[in-house]
Amino acid sequence: MQVWIGRNGERFGPYPDDEIRQWLRDGTCRPEELGWYEGMTDWRPLGELFPEDRPATPPPGAAAPPPPPPREQPFMGITENTVAPEYAGFWLRFGAWVIDYILITIPSTFIAMAMGFQHAITTFFAQMETNQSAAMTAYLDEVRPIAYVVLLIGFVYYVLFESSKWQATPGKLAVGIRVTDTAGQRLTAGRAAGRNLIRLANAVPFLSILPMVFYITAAFSERKQGIHDMLAGTYVLTGRADARATPAPRSGPSGPTGSFDA
Repeated sequence: MQVWIGRNGERFGPYPDDEIRQWLRDGTCRPEELGWYEGMTDWRPLGELFPEDRPATPPPGAAAPPPPPPREQPFMGITENTVAPEYAGFWLRFGAWVIDYILITIPSTFIAMAMGFQHAITTFFAQMETNQSAAMTAYLDEVRPIAYVVLLIGFVYYVLFESSKWQATPGKLAVGIRVTDTAGQRLTAGRAAGRNLIRLANAVPFLSILPMVFYITAAFSERKQGIHDMLAGTYVLTGRADARATPAPRSGPSGPTGSFDA
């Protein structure tokens, strides 16, 4: 387990929990100093996180221990001078999906028509009057390649935009959200492709309910992740990738709850 330490408005770490335990025992860290690790919703005193590791009693008049050496690894891409990002909620993501759906549907319709979709519909209704089973079989055979092309268009659309410098599709840009990895960084093309392959489950017969389940989890999961986000290791965050970070106040621990403003 990797633990971050908050001291005097500064963030240090992350460090392995066994190092934190040793620092508590030898007095390098104090139990009232704050700690955070993945999965926590707030900073808590180290003495509460590791109650079994009691610090050594310092001699009277001893100086405060020095801070642990800072690590260069960023926490979610956040430094001490930036505000932590917020996870995008379900309705923001739904609004982005509607916009993207419309944008994908427009060219897909023209391509489908060029590939003979109108002919497939006309033939289907004509054959339904004589042989419904044969009409359905012929219709499915004719529209199957069209469906594959339309799915490919949507897949490429999402992968290219989400792995781009904008980290968002036009729909996400419109509502002010972006997709990142769990370190807050831009997705690689491979990660974006893996994330969006799950969306293709909608095209598999008898599995069309799965994408709905994948998205519903974004409404109540801690980091507002769909299942496809969890599997791919991605977050959907508010704010555009090109927006400047907002300076955060440099303050230390506050109040009895042990929150840390960093």
